[in-house]
Amino acid sequence: MRAPLRSLLPLLAALLAGAPVPSHAASPGAAPAATHPQPVPLLEQPIALPGPVVLTREQADSLTAGILKDRADTRDWLEKSPSSYLATILRRDFGDRVRLTVGRAADNDVRIDDPAIAAHHLWVKVAGDSFRVEAVDPGARFTARDTVPTGAATLPPSSIGLGRYKLRLSHQRYPALIVFDPQSPRYKLYKGIPYFPVDLAWRFAVPLTPAPNPDTITILSTRGNQRRAVVAGWFEFTAAKTPCRLMATRLLEPGVGETDVSVFFRDATTGKDSYPVGRYVDPQKLDDGRYLLDFNLAYNPACAYSEHYNCPIPPRENRLPVAVRAGEMDPHYLSH
Repeated sequence: MRAPLRSLLPLLAALLAGAPVPSHAASPGAAPAATHPQPVPLLEQPIALPGPVVLTREQADSLTAGILKDRADTRDWLEKSPSSYLATILRRDFGDRVRLTVGRAADNDVRIDDPAIAAHHLWVKVAGDSFRVEAVDPGARFTARDTVPTGAATLPPSSIGLGRYKLRLSHQRYPALIVFDPQSPRYKLYKGIPYFPVDLAWRFAVPLTPAPNPDTITILSTRGNQRRAVVAGWFEFTAAKTPCRLMATRLLEPGVGETDVSVFFRDATTGKDSYPVGRYVDPQKLDDGRYLLDFNLAYNPACAYSEHYNCPIPPRENRLPVAVRAGEMDPHYLSH
């Protein structure tokens, strides 16, 4: 989930529960996979499927204001933030190696040609689900967790600081180093983020039907590797008068919580008005056990903005038969 979205989620839950909210909402930021287990066909289900959440006018106005504010914050984040997708300048996959070197000299695996970086600044080694980082040249240091400079640390997937640069330690069981530069020339490519108009008919509170046997499946990624995930279950609902089902998965990767679920989907707008790979929507668990699925918060994977990322491709089961005209549209930052 992108940072600007996180502080909007409590508002969404409050609105669903009917809690009082202010009149102005606060905010923050295709290739198929392997064969997957199939649930009972949707039309054989004997119960009516949930439709869009019903809101009062006040709730709808507050929610719309919050979504619009979040969109403004997300655009601002992409345009200016040092963690923006546009800040990335280099990616180096570990491949079959367990250690990569970083420094100014030309013989490094990751070269950062800047006087503030030592010729052989540090090396990074994959250590299980973590990384071991050690400085090499005398006086070389880095910052971890925004603390004082250090010469050695064992870290989870995260970022370290090297002068003005950030070095992301990306795992996903396909480890890589990604360099972020607050002076990246890619910021000049900024042209906003297009969105469909807010439409609260694409907001659902739905139960998660658990998978009877939580099988491990394969989800392909945009860099060609296979990622393992567990099928958590299915969300079933009615959208645009059409029965819909989405498979919820939990990626088996460092940093993913035991209760986290993800939804990667495609729909009738994919490759037309929305990003060709597909989009993501983050289910938020509610106090009553249901999940909130708000497609107005559907967002593009990072790969829509930068070639330096590795993004899950929606499984074929998650192709919706309807046009989800909600959330982010295709930003056309990269050619596909």
